[in-house]
Amino acid sequence: MKIFTSKSEIKEFLSTQKKDKKSIGFVPTMGALHQGHLSLIKRAKKKNDIAVVSVFVNPTQFDNKEDLDKYPKTYEDDVALLESVNCDVLFFPSVQEIYAENIVSDNFDFDGLEYQMEGKFRDGHFDGVGTIVKTLFEIVEPDTAYFGKKDFQQLQIIKKLVEKYKLPVKIKGRPIFREEDGLAMSSRNTRLSKEHREAAPFIYKTLKKAKKKFGVKAPEELTKWVEKQFKKHPLFELEYFTIADEKTLQTVTEIKENMKYRAFIAVFAGDIRLIDNIRLKNN
Repeated sequence: MKIFTSKSEIKEFLSTQKKDKKSIGFVPTMGALHQGHLSLIKRAKKKNDIAVVSVFVNPTQFDNKEDLDKYPKTYEDDVALLESVNCDVLFFPSVQEIYAENIVSDNFDFDGLEYQMEGKFRDGHFDGVGTIVKTLFEIVEPDTAYFGKKDFQQLQIIKKLVEKYKLPVKIKGRPIFREEDGLAMSSRNTRLSKEHREAAPFIYKTLKKAKKKFGVKAPEELTKWVEKQFKKHPLFELEYFTIADEKTLQTVTEIKENMKYRAFIAVFAGDIRLIDNIRLKNN
């Protein structure tokens, strides 16, 4: 596996690969890699000649400095995992390499997607996401980039970014990877206390029950039911639960035929914030 820390060196290497007509699959990450990331990398390898992974903890998408400071950094473990799946290229830049002296986000208009759910609770988050993803796409120039559906709102925003800026890259969303007990895999899971980790499957179990009730209960009624379940749980604080249109991400109050819906949730386990979502069937 080739490891690059500078923009100019990785661009030079990848441009020679492009000249040889090699396709590039790209998986941007913030490190602390897990099986969910590895599934994306395996997909990138299967569908492309070269799999490139970036590991970069992006400061401009954190609205909470303490969360940024505590974000797990496991470089040596990450390298070992990448080598285990035969990743071809790792891009591991410093903050200065990406932002120079100006660590600020650009401003983006994602046609309102950025104001839903996460956008209501994480000020400036999606400007940070847009800034780093656009920058990385310009450096790597991938044919296809792969993202997990756990961050479904982020996935839709990146698709909008590509559409609005006419970036020459295909975006592929991949299924949520879960632990055996159902907890959605996340780099933040390693920070959960033993008590919170043991209780965490409750989140997905509640989502699955909500999915069964969807269509029987109206969206507002179902939302109140979920809120009630979390009020009764001593270890979790529900930040939001919403049923939204997959395309617009706007909360819905009524169910219409031939529309795609998804339930989204954010929960605090102590000071660790966990998100998840589930596709809802409209029939």
